[in-house]
Amino acid sequence: MAETYLPDAVPLDQVRRALVIKLRHHGDVLLASPVFSALKAAAPHIEIDALVYADTAEMLTLHPAICQVHGIDRKWKKLGPLGHLKAEWQLLQTLRHPGYDLVIHLTDHPRGAWLARAVGARWAVAPKVKGRGGFWQKSFTHFISYPGVALRHTVERNLDALRRIGLYPRADERNLALVPGAAAETRVEQLLAGHGLTDKPFVHVHPASRWRFKCWTNEGMAAVIAGLQRAGWPVVVTAASDGAERAMVDAIGHLLSEPVVDLSGQLSLKELAALAGRARLFLGVDSAPMHIAAAMGTPVVVLFGPSGDKEWGPWGVPCRIVASQTHSCRPCGLDGCGGSKVSDCLETLPAERVLADCLDLLQ
Repeated sequence: MAETYLPDAVPLDQVRRALVIKLRHHGDVLLASPVFSALKAAAPHIEIDALVYADTAEMLTLHPAICQVHGIDRKWKKLGPLGHLKAEWQLLQTLRHPGYDLVIHLTDHPRGAWLARAVGARWAVAPKVKGRGGFWQKSFTHFISYPGVALRHTVERNLDALRRIGLYPRADERNLALVPGAAAETRVEQLLAGHGLTDKPFVHVHPASRWRFKCWTNEGMAAVIAGLQRAGWPVVVTAASDGAERAMVDAIGHLLSEPVVDLSGQLSLKELAALAGRARLFLGVDSAPMHIAAAMGTPVVVLFGPSGDKEWGPWGVPCRIVASQTHSCRPCGLDGCGGSKVSDCLETLPAERVLADCLDLLQ
């Protein structure tokens, strides 16, 4: 922790409990994991809790710097007005007793403002949001400024919350942290053994994303997988249990002359991490599994289309980012060209280039 020149730096020696809030998707939550590591390294005495959506909790559970991961279940809305209110009240009571000295709110989600007040935080930091004053402004003591033009990786943007309160993480404190756990490791070991891959190197391919506009063509992915197989690399393919993702894997499989090990729909998030950690290389698109592979220290080849690789690229591992150099419109952030769910900048990427990057990184 470097010397701070901030006149309003938070005195960490006076902080006993801290709550870090990240209400976003799986990958976003995982990219916030260095915040916990860096804060704990600077102030080991602080008990640090997390508040995330319940379905993303596995991204942070077992994190060595986190005492407890609290979850907001999006299914509460299905309980009816009374049931929803009861669930929210129970969560609030859990957070209020014994409360927190410091709240670190990493998004512009409105919930963070009233939570910072409700838990009695003496210090609270959140992003500066243009045009949002009143209740938001009065709910926090510190505000994070982000660059208006320059692109900044999401990990660094998260860590800016710590910098704003006077804590400057070292480079070795900015690594992603994801712990699969013994049960996940054991199950993946058994699955691989069942396919003859015990202690054998393999390539992990996760071709799908929950967002269709981030996906490559089935033909392109099949061509790369076939090239890897010709080079002697076994391929393990994963996907979510979602019907569209399973259909994509099936379509790719039908284009191959040699079968792959298909674990689609069979793995929890922790098990997916355990698998990625055993792989020699991960190949996929901009998605949570890509970030999971990076967190496990696995080299990554990733295809980027409308999303920004400078903000969302693999963090902290050897990688190759494959993106179009001819589409001046990318990254546009749109859900496909014209909102069509199909991204031309992805569709036109050549399989030869992707395969070459994979083989280069495997060496």
